[in-house]
Amino acid sequence: MTTLSTAVTICPGPSRQRRLLAGGLLAAGMFLAGCAASPGVLAQQGYTISAERIQETVARKFPRRYGMGGLLDLELAHPRIGLRPESNQLNAVIAVVASGPLLQPRSYDGALDVDFSLRYEPSDRTLRATHLRLNGLRMQGLSPQAEQMLQQYGATLAQRSLQEVVLHQLSEQDLALTNGLGLEPGQFTVTRKGLVVELRPRAAP
Repeated sequence: MTTLSTAVTICPGPSRQRRLLAGGLLAAGMFLAGCAASPGVLAQQGYTISAERIQETVARKFPRRYGMGGLLDLELAHPRIGLRPESNQLNAVIAVVASGPLLQPRSYDGALDVDFSLRYEPSDRTLRATHLRLNGLRMQGLSPQAEQMLQQYGATLAQRSLQEVVLHQLSEQDLALTNGLGLEPGQFTVTRKGLVVELRPRAAP
């Protein structure tokens, strides 16, 4: 009788079993959540920035205006951001309006076409363009002299118009994800869905 009584006392009833099971599942969930928040997992996963989000950020920085020795005035506007997964780069096609004394009495329309990669600037937590490649500065109806001048200026124009522009800045939510874990953006991978930012351990100062 004693043995039977002891056994009955140790074995939990159905309600207690349910409580123990629920507690076990909660503990397991907290453990898995802790694993998911570990630097190693985050460094492998990173996060994705959509092309639409980059488009919105860049568009707010335009129009931009540049002069060429008092002879030409260039206005750049309406940038269109594209994804190039095959080369792991982004593309920007920017509308250009050329005017000024050299072109009077009219102005001319065209487009600046540039491919570029990205770099992370830790001082202000921004993503900026790097390794720019000019695909062309095409203008409609320009004289050969003016066309040649603009083509020579195309690479400089691409540098000035894009490398001064912030393409993305980490938000407070992004920082909350990385600061406490000692992580920072590492490699960038361009996919069809957007820009994948991998997280890596922050470099020592």
